[in-house]
Amino acid sequence: MPSLSSRVLLLVASALGHRMGYRDLDEVRRKVERQQRRPAAFGPPKRLDRHCRVTAHFRHGWPCYEVAPRDGDAQVQVLYLHGGAYIEEIGDNHWNLIEKLATSGAARVVVPVHPLAPRGTASTVVPDLTALAGRLTADGTLPTVFMGDSAGGGLSVTLAQRLRDTGGTSPDQLVLISPWLDLVLDNSGIAGLQSHDPMLGVAALRYCGSLWAGELDLAHPWVSPVRGSLAGLPRTTVFAGTRDILTADARRFRDLATAEGVDVDFNEAPGQIHVYPLWPTPEGHQACRHLLASLPAPASAPLAEQ
Repeated sequence: MPSLSSRVLLLVASALGHRMGYRDLDEVRRKVERQQRRPAAFGPPKRLDRHCRVTAHFRHGWPCYEVAPRDGDAQVQVLYLHGGAYIEEIGDNHWNLIEKLATSGAARVVVPVHPLAPRGTASTVVPDLTALAGRLTADGTLPTVFMGDSAGGGLSVTLAQRLRDTGGTSPDQLVLISPWLDLVLDNSGIAGLQSHDPMLGVAALRYCGSLWAGELDLAHPWVSPVRGSLAGLPRTTVFAGTRDILTADARRFRDLATAEGVDVDFNEAPGQIHVYPLWPTPEGHQACRHLLASLPAPASAPLAEQ
């Protein structure tokens, strides 16, 4: 049974899901309009400076932050791609996880803040993100993980596919948190999950997806990576909850990727909502511990005893 705090979170999400998430189409349209009219803040909170070294560059015309341990050397580098249905900026829950990655995971975390839809679209943003990702994996100094939640989880798969297809160096691992892998949203398994999901709705997500797709079809693999080839992807850790309509395609990804020989560590948590590892609940904390423990060690470092 879900913990008390998870049940409280579910009640709050059920009451406020039309504002917290992407369930109500009219509210999502208003979110897009507000973001275009008054863009939300996206920078890391000041508290990160106490425990992390935070730097930034604007190589692609948009900010890219680097968050690293203040003391000691990084042991792994993580490209973190934030969620928000491609229409909302990175938020506190994302920065909390990024801080944990740097402080508890000894990670150097690279956090691109790319343009949001409708200004940013797959055809304009994916090439720049692929170039950034390729520079990280080609460096070879540290093992590299592509990690993302929701829309960022889908983007993580897309970038791994792009590097594979263009002869780039693949990441060592993918970590996908409630990934949005198919913007078409026609999986028959969604219907059985919809009544239990307090945050996401098909019509609202399709609207967001159409803004991100731009001139591309929703089924294009840059937009819906589960519809592209999954062969040759690196080891992949997936977190999903049973109160999340995106879990239908996370299960589909697991089955298709496994059939292609990909090592998939699939973690489905009963009673948990969308991106549950980012919420301060016992289940979220447990998922974060599993996530941190799964990060690859540098090749020169001895493997920890299991």
